[in-house]
Amino acid sequence: MFSHIMLGSNDIALSKTFYDATMGVLGCEPAEPNAKGILTYAHSAGCLFITKPLNGKSATPANGGTIGFAMSSPEQVDAWHKAGVENGGEAIENPPGIRHTPIGDLYLAYLRDPDGNKLCALYKAS
Repeated sequence: MFSHIMLGSNDIALSKTFYDATMGVLGCEPAEPNAKGILTYAHSAGCLFITKPLNGKSATPANGGTIGFAMSSPEQVDAWHKAGVENGGEAIENPPGIRHTPIGDLYLAYLRDPDGNKLCALYKAS
C-alpha cells in the first residue's frame, strides 16, 4: 500500500545509529546520508527516509501517529525492540508481547525513536 515513509529528525547522526540498528534487524543495510543528508532504508518494495525537515524548521513527532513494521516472528519483534532500546530509542507502552485485538492475537512492541516518533513492530501468525 505504501511506497515510502519519510520521518523528520533533528539529529541525523543519532537517528542513523538508531535506524541502522532497528532496520538492520529487518535485513536493511546501514544507511549513508546522501548529498542532501537524507538516510534511506530500502526493504521489499518500500523505503523509509530519515531527513532534517526540508522547510528548515524543527522535526516534531505526529501526535497520534504510529509507524508499523511487519515482522516475521516474535523473536524478530524482540530483536528489533532490543536494538532500538540499546541505540537511543525509548521503550513505551507494555513490554513486547501478545495483545488480544479484534483482528486476532498480535505480538507487538513499541518504541519512540530519538526524535519521539512512535514505532511499532508487529507479528501476526497466519
